[in-house]
Amino acid sequence: MHSKMAYMTRVAILASAATILMLMDFPVLFMPTFLKLDFSDIPAIIGAFAIGPLAGCLIVLVKNILHVSSTQTAGIGEIANFLVGTGFVVPAAFIYRYKKNRSGAVIALAAGTVIMTLVAAAVDYWVLLPLYQSALHFPPEAIINMGRAVNPLIVDLKTFIVFAIVPFNLLKGIMVAVITLLVYKKLSPILH
Repeated sequence: MHSKMAYMTRVAILASAATILMLMDFPVLFMPTFLKLDFSDIPAIIGAFAIGPLAGCLIVLVKNILHVSSTQTAGIGEIANFLVGTGFVVPAAFIYRYKKNRSGAVIALAAGTVIMTLVAAAVDYWVLLPLYQSALHFPPEAIINMGRAVNPLIVDLKTFIVFAIVPFNLLKGIMVAVITLLVYKKLSPILH
């Protein structure tokens, strides 16, 4: 019973930190304005490394459930964040589980970044952008035009994915990975 309570407490604390970080998002230069960077995956990856993949997934889920009350996307943005976040956290945690040292963390975070980017590209193209179009009546031309305003290479949804979604998620993954590498060893004794 005590270990369940400790597990739930650690997940709740990390999910709270992730929720606060999710509220502190900011636009990225040379990206469409609706692609905003936040560091809410850092508590999730720290939890996943320290407690396990399920904990990381729960942290990503809880932060998105808490964030949905302040959404402007009818929950679609939170669905996207959950799918992309778990695409980063879960594979990285499974890899780190088998090699718990600095090189294992680097490999895990690099793999998580690549998998997250692939998940984001596929989910955005086949699920989320069509969902924005049908649920919010946001036409594909508006998305393309927002992308083209910052990058003239964006001419259709495929080039939007290649020149906006992929670089954005690579940048996010790299930044989250670097910060995680800097803070994880300092925080891990507290979580254990």
